[in-house]
Amino acid sequence: MKLERLIGILAILLQREKVTAPELAACFEVSPRTIRRDIAALCQAGIPLTTTQGAGGGISIMEGYRVDRTLLTTAEMQAILAGLRSLDSVSGTRRYAQLMEKLSAGSGTLVPGGAHTLIDLAAWNRTALAPKFEAIQGAIEDHRTLTFAYFSPKGISQREAEPCYLVFHWSAWYLWAWCRQRQDYRLFKLNRMTDLAVGGAFSPRQAPLPDLDAARVFPPACPVTVLIHPRYQWRLVEEFGADSFTLAPDGRLRFVGAFPDEDGLLSWLLTFGEGAELVEPAALRARLRQLGETLAQKYRDAEEA
Repeated sequence: MKLERLIGILAILLQREKVTAPELAACFEVSPRTIRRDIAALCQAGIPLTTTQGAGGGISIMEGYRVDRTLLTTAEMQAILAGLRSLDSVSGTRRYAQLMEKLSAGSGTLVPGGAHTLIDLAAWNRTALAPKFEAIQGAIEDHRTLTFAYFSPKGISQREAEPCYLVFHWSAWYLWAWCRQRQDYRLFKLNRMTDLAVGGAFSPRQAPLPDLDAARVFPPACPVTVLIHPRYQWRLVEEFGADSFTLAPDGRLRFVGAFPDEDGLLSWLLTFGEGAELVEPAALRARLRQLGETLAQKYRDAEEA
């Protein structure tokens, strides 16, 4: 894809004094004409490149341009390449691994074997996510709309959207897009999207970056106090941090926090089974007791049937 190819061309020019268009075309498996367009795009982005004709000619960064060719150390370049290759874990392709191999060409220090950071951004349902990721990425680059069914706590809705960004946050992938139904920008979780289809072309907007502040997206509207059995200490540390609880007199862990809504809190509490006791708020404690009685009755009725 164009962005990855531009990064690759720039990386090669930083490593080599001069390179020809046919060499770059062969490296990235495109035509020399495409390479010439890429060089023009890099120049428009403010990278002063020069092209010389004849024997010994080629493309190079303009003499005197203040680019430190060691600006990116080997370790920093490996970190960038590890990030690029991690996208293969989502798309199910080797596109970014191949880009990394091309960037490593001619340099013995950038080979994959020298990396010590591995990043896997795939979801549990890898096979369902990969085609969505590829389709959305293509739609963003080609400025084409997306239609899909979206599942949310409010129900199922049909959406048509103008895609802007793919976002990885809160351990999941999201689409930031202009929703034509809501006439506003929305964040859609990829795992909640089905029947995804690419539609017609649209004129791209000047899209703002999504505000991913957790307190804004998931406002802490439901403060709680919970006593949790010590065997679940690892969960509190993992989910909320080591300073999220104190030791209660009876040896249990006293957790004080807040959740966006009561349903989310109840779902979280039930994952502890009998290992958690809700202390406050009192109204929610009563609701939880009623839920327990309802569940107990349901299973008694099933056994008696």
